[in-house]
Amino acid sequence: MKDVLGIGLIGCGVISKAYLERARTFSPISFVAVADRDETAARRQADAFGVEAMSPAALLAREDVDIVLNLTPPAAHAAVSTAALEAGKHVYSEKPFVLDPAAGRGLLDLAASKGLRLGSAPDTFLGGSHQLARHLVDAGAIGRIVSGTCFVMNHGMEHWHPSPDFFYRPGGGPLFDLGPYYLANLVQLLGPVRRVSALSATAHPTRRIGVGPRIGEDIPVDVPTTVQALLGFASGTSILFAASWDVWQHDLAPMALYGETGTLHVPDPNFFGGTVRLTQGSEEVALPDWDHPFLRNNSRNSKGPVADFRAAGLADMAQAIIEGRSHRCSDAFALHVIDVLCAIDRAAREDTVVQVASGADRPEALDGHAARALMV
Repeated sequence: MKDVLGIGLIGCGVISKAYLERARTFSPISFVAVADRDETAARRQADAFGVEAMSPAALLAREDVDIVLNLTPPAAHAAVSTAALEAGKHVYSEKPFVLDPAAGRGLLDLAASKGLRLGSAPDTFLGGSHQLARHLVDAGAIGRIVSGTCFVMNHGMEHWHPSPDFFYRPGGGPLFDLGPYYLANLVQLLGPVRRVSALSATAHPTRRIGVGPRIGEDIPVDVPTTVQALLGFASGTSILFAASWDVWQHDLAPMALYGETGTLHVPDPNFFGGTVRLTQGSEEVALPDWDHPFLRNNSRNSKGPVADFRAAGLADMAQAIIEGRSHRCSDAFALHVIDVLCAIDRAAREDTVVQVASGADRPEALDGHAARALMV
């Protein structure tokens, strides 16, 4: 068995740079080829990162590609993942995994029939801060968790993305674009969701692109841009979840869990790091020592230094293949997250309570020792 697996990337859009850069952090993976329907995009990334550029079909035929990293637009995820599995490749997909649970179940069945692994982002819940939150939950730091809140709200993507069309098409919107980060973290902390109710709205029929060569162009909005949901977990916990691209400013924390003995404040699960806060009763208390490599700031965004370990889930899947163990960003876990997101969408459209059919085990925690074992 190899000790490093070859990665072939399909889809050389904006997010591909983050994967190609961060992959150098992790020992079990090495990029060997990139592909895109746009040959110029593929050549640009190939030249920047010292790999080969080719067509998607040629990439799927390469013997040194063990895992296909599917970074295509959401509407293409299922088709590209299917083609990769049919070609005998393991697959790791960017979120959302698929756009409906039936397609996800089909992929799971196909992967199982071929003895192949299937995984999906987001992997931010493997970040040092979120694994500290997991440790505190598992240690009973706030007792039984009764309820919680979760907010991801801003004013959309057209202000920074030069081609934001797909954000406002089916498979986009704040629910499906940002929701996977928040739902994945809630499920890894609390376990599976059993039922949901929701309301949704669309504030504007069009959005105006604010940067790049298409600046000033109006694009149609075909999805809800504000969603508010109530999530009922199998554990008995209820979470109020709101996702919106119609908010200019707010003062709400990304995530908080309210337990019998205290409160756990969890940082934004769109990122790997951030500040965890814990109260016992109403008094804030010191956190335990927590040595985790994914706490380290290794990049910057518009707000300053951040911890960015994108590709951690891909590396964990590669290592799991090598070691013959389960991977954390698994297909069943991703399918449950999509099932919940689709249930929220349906509950809002039909004004009803929707039962979530799937379930998923919480992924194994990733402590500092396990995280370091993934790194160069």
